[in-house]
Amino acid sequence: MIGGTAGNVLANRLTENPAFNVLVLEAGPSDDGVLEIEVPFLCTHTTPDTPWDWNYTTVPQPGLNGATLSYPRGYVLGGTSSVNCLVYTRGSEADWNRYAVVTGDNGWSWKNILPYFKKSEKFTPPSDHHNITGDFNPAVHGFSGFNSISLAGAPTIIDGRALAATEELGEDFERNEDYNSGSPLGFGWSQNVIDGPSGSRSSSSSGYLRNALKRPNLHVLVNAQVSRIVQTGTEHGLPAFRKVEYRVNDGGSLLTVTATKEVILSAGSINTPQVLSNSGIGDSKKLRSLGIKYLVNLPDVGENLSDHPIIVMSWLVNSTSTYDDFNRNATLQAQELQTWEKTREGPYVNGISQHIGFIRVPDDSPIFEGETDPSPGENSPHFEIFISNFLLGTPPATGNFMSISAIMYTPGPISRGSVNLTSSDPFSRPIVDAGLLLSPTDVPLLRAGVRSILQFASAKAFSNYILGPADPSQPGVNATDEEIEAYLRANARSAYHVVGTSSMSKVGAADGVVDPDLKLKKVSGVRVVDASILPFAPAGHTQAATYALAERAADLIKADFE
Repeated sequence: MIGGTAGNVLANRLTENPAFNVLVLEAGPSDDGVLEIEVPFLCTHTTPDTPWDWNYTTVPQPGLNGATLSYPRGYVLGGTSSVNCLVYTRGSEADWNRYAVVTGDNGWSWKNILPYFKKSEKFTPPSDHHNITGDFNPAVHGFSGFNSISLAGAPTIIDGRALAATEELGEDFERNEDYNSGSPLGFGWSQNVIDGPSGSRSSSSSGYLRNALKRPNLHVLVNAQVSRIVQTGTEHGLPAFRKVEYRVNDGGSLLTVTATKEVILSAGSINTPQVLSNSGIGDSKKLRSLGIKYLVNLPDVGENLSDHPIIVMSWLVNSTSTYDDFNRNATLQAQELQTWEKTREGPYVNGISQHIGFIRVPDDSPIFEGETDPSPGENSPHFEIFISNFLLGTPPATGNFMSISAIMYTPGPISRGSVNLTSSDPFSRPIVDAGLLLSPTDVPLLRAGVRSILQFASAKAFSNYILGPADPSQPGVNATDEEIEAYLRANARSAYHVVGTSSMSKVGAADGVVDPDLKLKKVSGVRVVDASILPFAPAGHTQAATYALAERAADLIKADFE
C-alpha cells in the first residue's frame, strides 16, 4: 500500500493482527522533523513548489478563462494529510446516504459510517485550554482514535466580531454547535486536525503510522515510487494482480514485491488511476494509443474527477493584530516559531480559520429553474464560508487584512475532470483536468456564495473594522450578477478536494472502477482505498471522509482474511 491519508490508516489497523504483514511504499520522503508540516499555522507553506508536493498543474480550465492551476498533492509520508490546511469536516448525512444508494451498500450510509468517524478521532482540548463547553457536541465525536481533532488554540482579533455578525444576521448565519453532526447548516467554531496538547498537525503519519511503527509486522519504505501492479496469474476466471513494481529514489532500478493476500492502492485521486493505467487497467483504446499493453478494460479509470471551486475575498482592516506579519516578516516568524517550540501556544497553533459556516440556497431558487439541484438532500449545504485573520495569499509589504472564502460544494454533473497518461513511461506526469465551473448551476451557486460573503462582511460588527477591499476589482454589495460572474471566472480556483477517479458503483455495474467493498472490478487481488473511490465530492473537506472510509475498509479486509 502507499503511505498517504488512507494508506497509513490501513497500515495501523491491519497490523493489529500479528498474522498480517504490511509493506508501505511511499514515493516521497519522511515527514519526521519537518516544521512546515508540523506547525499548524505554516500549513500554507507546505505547497506549492516544495519538496513535499507532487507540484501538479492542470490543463487550461475553460470555466476559469483558460487558467492553468497549481494542483497540490502530498508527496510525503502522510500524503495530503501532511500538507493540507487542516480543516476537518465530514460532509452531510445526505452525502453518505447518497453513497449508499449509488453503491447499493448500506454500509456507506451516514448511520453506518458515523461509528468510523468516531473510531478514527481523538478529540483533544485546545492548546490554550480554554473552556469549549457548548462549542462542539461531544456525543458525535470520538476520544480514543489516532486522528487528533481540536478547536482553535489561540484567540484572534476577529473572533468576537465574527460571532457578533452571526448573531446579528441570523437565518443562514445562525449558530450550529457542531457542523460535524451530519446536519452542517449554520456557523460554528472550526474543527481542525490539530493535536491540542502538542499544538501540532495531526496527519495519518503522525497519528496512525507512528503509533504502529514498533510492530514487527509493519514495514515502511520511503522514496519508493510505485510504477505499476503486475499480473501474477488468474483466479476464479479473473486476472490476479499481486505483484507491485517500484523504484527507490529517482532513476533507481525497478524492483518488485509480491503480496500474499492483497495489493491495496492508496495513492490518491491522481496517482491511483495513474498506477492502474500504467498496469494496463483502464480504457483499452487510450492504453493502446500510448503503447501500453491492455489487460483489463475499465473505461472509468481516471474519469469522473470531481472537485470543489473556491473564491477568496479580502479586505484591508483597521487592526495591527492580524496574522499578515507572520507571512512577510522573517524575524517575526522566527520569534513566533520559538514561542511555539517552547510553549506550544500562540498563533502558530492555529490553522487558516477559526470560524466556518455552511449555507444552502432555497429549494425554490431561480438557480434551479430548468436545472436539477445537484445537492444530495435537504440538510446538505451548497457552499461553505470560512473566515481568516490574514490575507490568504502573499500579503503586500504593508497593511492588515481579513479574508472570507466560499467553497462551492455541489458541482453539477458536467463539471467533471479526468486524469490521463501522456506516455508509456510509468513515471511521466499525468494530464490533470479539474473540470471546474462547467455545469449550468456552478456559477450561480458560487455567486450566491459571494453574495453571502458580502452580506457577512457588511454586518455592523465589521463597520469600524473593514476599511475597503484588498483588490479593487473585488465586487461590492451592489455588484450585478454579470460582474460577479466575471470576477469568479477570473479568480476562482480549486479547493483541492479531488475525488471520483476510481469510483465505487454497484456490484456488476458497467460503470465505476471498484465494487462497494472497494475491490477492483474484473480483477482479483487488488483493492483501492483512498478518496478516489468516492463517486461525488462530499459537502466538506475530503480528509475526514478519507479517514472514515479507510477505517471501514480495514474492517472489510479483516473480515475477508481473519
